[in-house]
Amino acid sequence: MQDLNLKLLQTPLLWHDPAGNRAVLEELIRKEADGSDLLLLPETFTTGYTMEAAQVAETMDGDTVGWMRRLASELKVDLCGSIIIADDGRHFNRLIWATADGDLRTYDKRHLFRMGGEHDRYTPGRERIIVRLGDWRICPMVCYDLRFPVWSRNRGDYDLLLYVANWPAARLSAWETLLPARAVENLSYSAGVNRTGTDGKGIENGGTSMVCDYLGKHLAIADKDPTTLRATLSLADLQRYREKFPAWKDADSFELNLDKAAH
Repeated sequence: MQDLNLKLLQTPLLWHDPAGNRAVLEELIRKEADGSDLLLLPETFTTGYTMEAAQVAETMDGDTVGWMRRLASELKVDLCGSIIIADDGRHFNRLIWATADGDLRTYDKRHLFRMGGEHDRYTPGRERIIVRLGDWRICPMVCYDLRFPVWSRNRGDYDLLLYVANWPAARLSAWETLLPARAVENLSYSAGVNRTGTDGKGIENGGTSMVCDYLGKHLAIADKDPTTLRATLSLADLQRYREKFPAWKDADSFELNLDKAAH
């Protein structure tokens, strides 16, 4: 069972400037790709977290998706982060996962942040995904999804739960509490990458990207400044703990009604 070499790129973002953000991030990605299996970029990493979806949205055939696929294939590393996508007349906060093998997976943010008006501008996703990376099963989600443990619940289908975010400094205590909690309750690793700096609306983002083990302990944690956070995860250690402490056997079964949730 292979270890997973994970890097979280905690960075400020240029407001509504996809080309500028791609240029800055490409330099960072090239610097960090060597020795990495997976690089995580923040939520809406080309624009910042904006409600001007129609103004800045790209398509799946647009510049950023092509850029991610090209870099992932060239550098032999998986890349993951969310961007604003226009698709069939609707807008999505869509997580794009570009693999080193040239494949592409996507996840549309399920829980839209109504306090910021996101639910009025974007369409919620209806399916979560599991991405295979070597021996690892990884469940990627976006920001506000962190607050909803039922959607995040491990159904025996993942080993790492990760979140890409634009999480504000004003509510950083929730971020610091819930990321370790998701790891503990799901008997998995958890990782969250957050942007830093102040966005175009004057909102300060809190950084504090982190990686937690299955006990909720920090394997790595950042402060509020730009940085690359690095962690190596052991699947063998995780499986030994699951055998020693099989709380998953006592988990409650449930079904989701997607027509009533996340509106």
